[in-house]
Amino acid sequence: MIELPDIVVPVREGAANQQLRYALRSWAAHLPHRRVWIVGYRPPWAVNVRHLRTQQTSTKYKNTTAAMRAVCEHPDVSDTFLYCNDDFFVMRPQIGPFPVFHRGPVRDVEAYYATRGNGKYMRGLRETRDLLVGLGHDNPLSYELHVPLPVEKAGMLHALDAGRHLDVLHKRTAYGVLAGIGGTQMRDVKVLHRAPRGYEGLPFVSTMPDSFTNGHVGRYVRRAFPEASPYETLARR
Repeated sequence: MIELPDIVVPVREGAANQQLRYALRSWAAHLPHRRVWIVGYRPPWAVNVRHLRTQQTSTKYKNTTAAMRAVCEHPDVSDTFLYCNDDFFVMRPQIGPFPVFHRGPVRDVEAYYATRGNGKYMRGLRETRDLLVGLGHDNPLSYELHVPLPVEKAGMLHALDAGRHLDVLHKRTAYGVLAGIGGTQMRDVKVLHRAPRGYEGLPFVSTMPDSFTNGHVGRYVRRAFPEASPYETLARR
């Protein structure tokens, strides 16, 4: 029998985090797994999860990289796990091993984001691309999608070591390319707006705090998962 993977989700310190509450509901309903690991900050309402506390004293990029290393070095985390964010919602039941998805060539993703400004994220994208090209991957794929990613611990540690000198390492991409995981191309499912469009019927959805709290997509997710999951103390709708 194939052992189910753990789900790993980094969580930063902050408020009640209703996105995480509904993400957990969606995983409990639709994403077969063994255990859930919350890495970083565990909201008081989150129960029946494993908690791996990490220091969150640097940038969000360095914090999540440190969290990823802690996860991969922890003996109790499954050797292959599903890496999620706290705003990933799985809207349909997933049968069998979870598939790998990518976003297409990094160069295409770079062209898309170049129209939206040049911040730390873009610098990290370019530096990660240059790292991979320097290691012999002339046209690397991007794995920076807002859907769960199957991660093998040893392969991720190798990617983190290779990009140790980068302060904004695109971890998913570095891992996916260096580990040669391949996958199926898909468009990203992040919903940035409040409008009632662009998400109905998708197997996966991700939100921003505003689009979840004030947008149609947030209401769509909350309607889909009205019942409390085993991972919360109180149901809030």
